[in-house]
Amino acid sequence: MSNPDLAAAVTAAGHADSPADPAFPRLHPRPAQGWINDPNGISYLNGRYHVFFQYNPDSARHHRICWGHVSSADLLHWDEHPVALRPQDGGPDDFGCWTGVVTDDGGVPTAAYSGVRSGEGASQVVIARGSADLVDWAQDGHVAVSMPEDPQVTAVRDPFLFRFEGRRYAIQGAGLADGRAALLLYRVDSMDRWEYQGIWLTTDNAAGTGHDVNRAEIWECPQLVRIPDGEGGTAWVAMFSLWQKDDDHEHALGVGHLIGTMAADPATGLPVFTPHSAGKSDFGRDFYAPQVTQLDDAADGTPRALLWGWANEGPGRDGRRGRSQEEIDAAGWAGVLTHPRVLSLADGELAVAPAPEIDGYRSARLAGAAVGHVDLPAFAEARVTASSDFAGGEVRLVLGDDQTVFAGALAAGEELRVFIDASLVEVYRSGAVATTLRAYPAPGEEWRLELPAGASAEVWELAAK
Repeated sequence: MSNPDLAAAVTAAGHADSPADPAFPRLHPRPAQGWINDPNGISYLNGRYHVFFQYNPDSARHHRICWGHVSSADLLHWDEHPVALRPQDGGPDDFGCWTGVVTDDGGVPTAAYSGVRSGEGASQVVIARGSADLVDWAQDGHVAVSMPEDPQVTAVRDPFLFRFEGRRYAIQGAGLADGRAALLLYRVDSMDRWEYQGIWLTTDNAAGTGHDVNRAEIWECPQLVRIPDGEGGTAWVAMFSLWQKDDDHEHALGVGHLIGTMAADPATGLPVFTPHSAGKSDFGRDFYAPQVTQLDDAADGTPRALLWGWANEGPGRDGRRGRSQEEIDAAGWAGVLTHPRVLSLADGELAVAPAPEIDGYRSARLAGAAVGHVDLPAFAEARVTASSDFAGGEVRLVLGDDQTVFAGALAAGEELRVFIDASLVEVYRSGAVATTLRAYPAPGEEWRLELPAGASAEVWELAAK
């Protein structure tokens, strides 16, 4: 469909008017022009996955943020839709419609997002109602809750909804006057009026001691979902984007999580999250602001959740060539979302894998058991495995002559899946979290996968369907 509110999107169906920029990803749907960042409002309603995202259609910079929107029935073929939400002149979101969620509220798709007012910086939870197909949205500036009148709370953002024992609750990320990051808890019996319950969790929790998750000054984009624990049960995962002072789209700490249990407070009935362990949610420097959607449980009761993250354009790190702001402006686009990812626990640690549907991008099989090294096209997947007597070694992904984009150890019994989509690299390690990276091929440069002795790679070229 053609709509002036959304530049031509690159979807899994392919578009002839895709940018000629060789760094532009073609297997991850996004508008052909403009800035995007945080995935928002991810939901599965009426048989379709809906992915919204912070979006500036007018330039490759973060300003006057709207919500862009794509949807898919199968996670492979994506349709573009008009801009869903826009800043309202004089409204509570006149500077931007920032991070939030979409839920089914009594049969009505409903968005709850951080509305930011010009010149103030503080956000309020703003409500918008959508049509049944989530394409048309009505914004009347209704504020469900403002920043709490709590002297300890100095910053609040990014609402996230969850259910516990039949009731609906929300959390928001926060910063406290003493420098700690925190989660605030709300009871949400009505989407139109949220009831503040207080500071719910902070970075002085024991489980996060010594981890980056407790070094944050604001827990941005908080997520709280149920996932399978690998032993037939359920665990709760709280995931946070780890903001520190002067964090201007650099996000040095990345994303972290706490794994724990949930129980009802015997006095109030409110949920209590007790974290037991902590870790990094992605090992790459180019991953931030993920959103997780809680899907319906599988038929056997196993909880299911899907995650999308944001990979921004960057100045280059760890020997990787980056892009300057001038180059980004000239290209006219910035930001890409990751593949959808499945969450689970493996031996008590968070494990992240690409959604099985992503196998559908495989096209020509280029190698069955490549050894030594293998050249990869600009859109590729390599599945690396090791022989039974493998003694260990390092897998390297190199761009051109000397850019090592990824280097990681491989152990016997492990599997690595390496995805390349122009300038976006995602590496998934069995039983562990992923690594998300950006690297920009120069004209004539090729990708090369280097394998240790005893390891081999199956390689596919990837194509939009």
